[in-house]
Amino acid sequence: MKKLLILLILLPLISFVSQAQTQQLIELDLAWEKALLTSDVDFLEKILAEDFVWVHNHASLIDGKPEVIARAKRIQAGQADDTKGRASRDQHVVILGETAAVNGFTVVNRGPSPVTYHYMRTYAKVNGEFKLLANHTMAIPDEEIK
Repeated sequence: MKKLLILLILLPLISFVSQAQTQQLIELDLAWEKALLTSDVDFLEKILAEDFVWVHNHASLIDGKPEVIARAKRIQAGQADDTKGRASRDQHVVILGETAAVNGFTVVNRGPSPVTYHYMRTYAKVNGEFKLLANHTMAIPDEEIK
């Protein structure tokens, strides 16, 4: 009986912690999108795991942390960047132990028309902080956009 009572008391707490961590991951993921848009080198260096890998649309390009940081630095130094906006939607978070998967859609506005991407990102907790370990993005054809 005591075990059941303890379980009933702890269950709402576990749910609250899970919801808080889910919200934290969504906010972190939105911060990643903002850092890409603004070429925030400091944030990118902090969030990306050393072994980070980004598989772009149809594996047309595969970047690691050095490539992402170098591109942001080039843009900060004056290289043209035609990205005008990035907007995420329909984020879903799955947490298993110290690893989380976040997936959803990002609309990237580079003109002349925006492109919608589906993404799947893997975050791993390292020394108490989530690091972005992997990112896979896939362009969605206009006729398939929901």
